[in-house]
Amino acid sequence: MSKVRITEYLDIDLPTETWRCNRCGHDLGTAHGNYKEGCVVAEQPLEKVHPPLVAEGNYSFTPDSTYCRLVEFYCPGCATMLENEYLPPGHPITHEIELDIAALKRRHGAAA
Repeated sequence: MSKVRITEYLDIDLPTETWRCNRCGHDLGTAHGNYKEGCVVAEQPLEKVHPPLVAEGNYSFTPDSTYCRLVEFYCPGCATMLENEYLPPGHPITHEIELDIAALKRRHGAAA
């Protein structure tokens, strides 16, 4: 087996040790690093994502933009949104997936 599903839209290609979009197969970079570095990154206005719940605009779940921002990560090959995260302004992009690639290769019968 050469590809293993890691998230809904993200695979690891074991022979090349690269992240891949599982919709189009686009190479997102080394699996030893952060796949988000290979993505198209967009920041969305919070007011667009969380519109007011009533016409007067008094009630909303929109976070304070001085406290929080919404960052989206898209595949450059097919524009599938791979991930999104709410971060404080100025906070670096998170690196939430770190794999033991050698163990995955053993488990899936790929050469280590």
